[in-house]
Amino acid sequence: MLMKPATPEMVREWKKIHKQYKDRLKPNRKSGQEIVDYLLEKYSLTPISDSKAKQVISLNVLENEPLREKLPEGAEPNPVAFYLDNEGEGKNIYQNQDEMYRGSKIFIGVDLSSGYYLVEGSSMLWDELCAFQELDSKDIENYFCVAQYISCLKRFNKL
Repeated sequence: MLMKPATPEMVREWKKIHKQYKDRLKPNRKSGQEIVDYLLEKYSLTPISDSKAKQVISLNVLENEPLREKLPEGAEPNPVAFYLDNEGEGKNIYQNQDEMYRGSKIFIGVDLSSGYYLVEGSSMLWDELCAFQELDSKDIENYFCVAQYISCLKRFNKL
């Protein structure tokens, strides 16, 4: 998860990683429903029915062209939202919560239509979902997406 402005050095490194890995990657991006199923299987979650939270998820998809392009033809965003519970496997996420988010609830939003997800409160969980979701063919052509994905795989010793 990128949490600071990109520098020219970072971009050079991303392009180097992209060149190294892009031809070895195969499109296998998981859907929004697969992300939710993964989360529900691994973690205890509290559903959020707040319409404003769901609107944020939808607007992130609709106002971001690369995300909007992932919507199936004629589909609208179909957002779901959760808080990660601080129990079971979730305790580890909270124990490793980013300093700036310590003490706050971890929010998870997923658009079932496009596969877009967001996590507020834990770069570790965001990275875990990135490694789980994998990439589609368009992502594989994007040096930033590939570099981010490879970084997430390495973080969880999956590469």
